Amino acid sequence: MTETNRKAKINLIGLGKNDYRGNPSTLCKGCGHNSISSQIIAACYEMDLVPENLVKFSGIGCSSKSPTYFLNRSFGFNGLHGRMPSLATGALLADHTLKGIGISGDGDTASIGMGQFKHVIRRNLSMVYIIENNGVYGLTKGQFSATAEVGLSLKAQGTNPYMPIDIAWEALVGNATFVARSFAGDPKQVKELIKAALHHDGIAVLDIISPCVTFNNKDDAHHSYAWGKLHEVALQELSYVPPAEEIMVEYQPGEATEVTMHDGSKVILKKLEQDHDPTDRAAAMRILEAANAKQWLLTGLIYYQPKQPSMADIYNITDTPLNRLNESRIRPPRDTIAQINELMF
Repeated sequence: MTETNRKAKINLIGLGKNDYRGNPSTLCKGCGHNSISSQIIAACYEMDLVPENLVKFSGIGCSSKSPTYFLNRSFGFNGLHGRMPSLATGALLADHTLKGIGISGDGDTASIGMGQFKHVIRRNLSMVYIIENNGVYGLTKGQFSATAEVGLSLKAQGTNPYMPIDIAWEALVGNATFVARSFAGDPKQVKELIKAALHHDGIAVLDIISPCVTFNNKDDAHHSYAWGKLHEVALQELSYVPPAEEIMVEYQPGEATEVTMHDGSKVILKKLEQDHDPTDRAAAMRILEAANAKQWLLTGLIYYQPKQPSMADIYNITDTPLNRLNESRIRPPRDTIAQINELMF
């Protein structure tokens, strides 16, 4: 970057950070999803990516509102609950020169969308698949999601009796070619993982733990949903959630740190050792199993396989995107059709 560019705060393709932003967020103040959007903006800006060469996809849920908050110049599709992978598959087969960013939630992916999640993984579609994982259905008032830990107690839901689905494990078992996990409050790690995922030619799954500030379990806490309802003046049928401080962490490779969430529950994050070989799939499974036994959320790049062909490679798609091929290239000539008919009849 030249001295002039640095002073003007533009990147190598002449764009400023504002060229990568979206609309103002309508999510709760302190929501981890907002932090993830900020790191997507920062990563794309620092990588000098052309926004028009990126395309965004999402399903249903708080997480699926996120694409509105970044890359305003990029096309985006907001689809049905759990069906984001189908949208992405169709669009990225039609134009494989675009880079896809799919934003989903733990409900959107690990419940109704689990089947589509597994199939987009095995097809190795070239896209970044981010799961903003908060363990609850935030948009429908805080029911347990499939990733909620066993024994978790929520005010309106009781205690969760079920074992959680580990999204990183499911991605690894499904033969994803890039698997990582991070925490929304660790922006440095999130940004670098997003950069690596954008560079990967294949499916890049990022399971990002993203705290929900609204559905905490203490009625007298100033950041709880109940407190907000008691103290609002009801001019309309609205739900006001007071701002909460975003949870931030900083810790070193190999270290574990305990994080207290907004509802008083605790999670233990452990950053991968620097000597972990992310190309060793068996090792990745072992460290996930060991971390789950200790109830750690392992963060970092868990697995990476750059040599498996992407979906575009498997189908040997032409260099020209399919949606830009003209009629002369997609319609077989009459003599070819005649030859096929002779062979058949």
